Amino acid sequence: MTATRPDFEQEDNPPETDDALDSKDEFPDEVEMTLGEHLEELRTRLFWALGTFIAATIGCFIFVKPIVDLLQKPAGTTVKFIQTIPGEFFFVSFKVAAYSGLMVAAPMILYQIVRFVLPGLSRRERKLILPIVVGSSVLFVVGVVFAFMVLAPAALNFFVSYGDGVVDQTWTIERYFDLMFVMLISTGIVFQVPILQVLLGVTGIVSSERMFSVWRYVSVFAVVLGAVVTPSTDPLTQTFLAGAVTILYFGGAGAVKLIGK
Repeated sequence: MTATRPDFEQEDNPPETDDALDSKDEFPDEVEMTLGEHLEELRTRLFWALGTFIAATIGCFIFVKPIVDLLQKPAGTTVKFIQTIPGEFFFVSFKVAAYSGLMVAAPMILYQIVRFVLPGLSRRERKLILPIVVGSSVLFVVGVVFAFMVLAPAALNFFVSYGDGVVDQTWTIERYFDLMFVMLISTGIVFQVPILQVLLGVTGIVSSERMFSVWRYVSVFAVVLGAVVTPSTDPLTQTFLAGAVTILYFGGAGAVKLIGK
């Protein structure tokens, strides 16, 4: 007569129960809150985000001249900057400090947004939050650096060379910084393409196979986007941005494929 082991001894690794399988869809920090409590939480997050932005803007205003000197470098040494009205540079300094302060405070602002929405996210969604937030921040910084190091010098050099020998290169300080910040911020936003692709793939709206199949249309779109975002009309600057967008798109499609979508 053969002895049998008890059931709890025969199976060391029992199959997951339905509760275990659904644990990823649970909301571990879900707390019942009244409307007033939600508004109070929102007020607290806005207070910290706005306070950080104001503090960063004040700090950037204190060091605004080194920041201005840095942002003028892509124009080269042949361009002379002027102010056409009294106090123009003073008001431009506030604009430069505000944009710079926003970039410095962006991590804290993003952190406060995550803290506000985190209790309403399931375990499955929380696993996506950190990679998306970090990836979006890194891509924005890379986009700004790419615009500053590659796009801005190419575009400004085109403007200088086009008017060489015809007009003196004397630019108003306000128009120049408007051009620079539009280029920097728009390029940083354009570099969010892979994040958008991952979100579309995770939600099942678009598969990686579909993304790879429309690469021809994406290439045309990248060229058009390069013409819209870059302020100059030279093909070199547009090609730089179009090439970067195309590489980012294929990278995003590859990331969607790696996660099995």
